[in-house]
Amino acid sequence: MSLKARLEARVLQEGPLTVADYMTACLHDPAGGYYAVRPGLGAEGDFVTAPLVTQMFGELVGLWAAETWTRLGAPAPFRLVEMGPGDGTLMSDLLRAARLVPPFLAGADLWLVETSAPLRAAQAARLAGAAPRWAASLDEVPRGAPVVLVANELLDCLPARQFVRTARGWMERRVGLDAAGRLAFGLAPAPNGFEGPADAPEGLVVERSPAQEALGAALGARVAEDGGCALLIDYGRAEPGVGDTLQALRRHRKEDPLAAPGEADLTVHADFPAVAAAARGAGAAVSPIRSQAGFFRALGIEQRAAALAGARPDRAGTIARQLARLTAPDEMGELFKVLAIHAPGLAVPGLEERS
Repeated sequence: MSLKARLEARVLQEGPLTVADYMTACLHDPAGGYYAVRPGLGAEGDFVTAPLVTQMFGELVGLWAAETWTRLGAPAPFRLVEMGPGDGTLMSDLLRAARLVPPFLAGADLWLVETSAPLRAAQAARLAGAAPRWAASLDEVPRGAPVVLVANELLDCLPARQFVRTARGWMERRVGLDAAGRLAFGLAPAPNGFEGPADAPEGLVVERSPAQEALGAALGARVAEDGGCALLIDYGRAEPGVGDTLQALRRHRKEDPLAAPGEADLTVHADFPAVAAAARGAGAAVSPIRSQAGFFRALGIEQRAAALAGARPDRAGTIARQLARLTAPDEMGELFKVLAIHAPGLAVPGLEERS
């Protein structure tokens, strides 16, 4: 039985699902979830992440990690962690760049937080010489040592609930069944305690992601207790905002999120202000939320692009296009944001407070 058919049967038996529960099933159902059985990364798949665009992304994150470790006092051992590591490209590029700082690699206890069996296999093949270990959650990564953690395009995969302002007040969007028994969006009373903008017009959608906030709190608690820094890069908002950002992506095209459960990647925008607030509440400090363009320019991406083009003049045009993809305002440069959750007192490379 397809995941769609099983979800229809579940709704018939249990009632409409929250958008968050629907996302979780579509992405992680053991028998039919997107990441559980068919994650499609790369040009031949469903979407392309920044590490697959150019080696510069992972290289600069690697130099960021080594410099952050240095500013932490060069602890050894320390936990080098990637959450949601995709096919392992980012970590592979990170480790290659970090060879410039041999003590960093010598002190690193490498962990990959990944739940997808197909992606774990891809990571194992790409990182065979690095001896990574895997965990299903951050809680499974051993405590007792500082952490240097990176997560690229992880927050957007964490489910969100959606609320809609109606003539009757705030309602929650649910996934139920239409008259023909097919999956369809509907509305149910918002839970007690939910508060949306008081002056919101009818039709306004507000998203809340307890899962994103829980990750912010968990990262905050970890660096507050053990020391270290977590770098989050994702597409989303730097200021509190509203709007429906749920999307399904298949073969690099957007489609109806209800059309083919488990066959498309489902995402929502990262709510960086909520994540930062949760981390602060857990005892951590947080950096300013910066654009991806600003962050990588501060780390020297333009100089790195010039060096690569100088070494390979035949690829200068390609490298220029890759640079633009990461930093141009109409590409990833402004839509993608960067946040660091860190131990108090740490000046985070590329994200220092501006005077």
